[in-house]
Amino acid sequence: MTTSRYLALELAGTIRHDGNGGVADDLTSVSGLASWVEAHEELLAAEGFAAGFLADEATWTGVLAVRAGLRALLARAVSPAPPSRADADRLPPADQALSRLNTAAAHCPVVPRLHWPADAAPVARLHPAPADSPADLPAALARAAIAFLSGPDLPRLRACTAPRCVRYFLKEHGRQEFCKTSCSNRARAARHYQRHHAAPVAG
Repeated sequence: MTTSRYLALELAGTIRHDGNGGVADDLTSVSGLASWVEAHEELLAAEGFAAGFLADEATWTGVLAVRAGLRALLARAVSPAPPSRADADRLPPADQALSRLNTAAAHCPVVPRLHWPADAAPVARLHPAPADSPADLPAALARAAIAFLSGPDLPRLRACTAPRCVRYFLKEHGRQEFCKTSCSNRARAARHYQRHHAAPVAG
């Protein structure tokens, strides 16, 4: 899994099932954003995002706009299959979603640089262009989203349809229907319950 693909789905996954039948949002506050960034520092660094991040209201607002744009385009990508049920009724139209990502991604130009440690394989990483300020967080996330949406794995994108799940995932094999084993088990249990507790048909 490439860094950009992983980071895009990680951002989309900040809206998730809360374990109690509802939906949780990991980015409801500036401090929530700071915690998420800290947990994803390595992935963000590969997108040209400088270390030493200090969360503020403007950045938080920008990240939420990028996430909404990304999730709207993920919903478009899985169509005509149903999108994630978490926010399908409040996502921006596709043209607005595209504009959000493209505008954010252009905020800070980056250039690729080759890194080749003596004890590891070479890897290309993005760095802020020398004449500009370091990449901001919404720009880094928008670039990751664009890389995923334009990449070869988009046709494998699915929205998990298990009860209570709201995740997007990449289909890894032909018969995969759910994002993880626990979702498959939950869906199987729901089908079993429906079969054995269906209301009898009136005669």
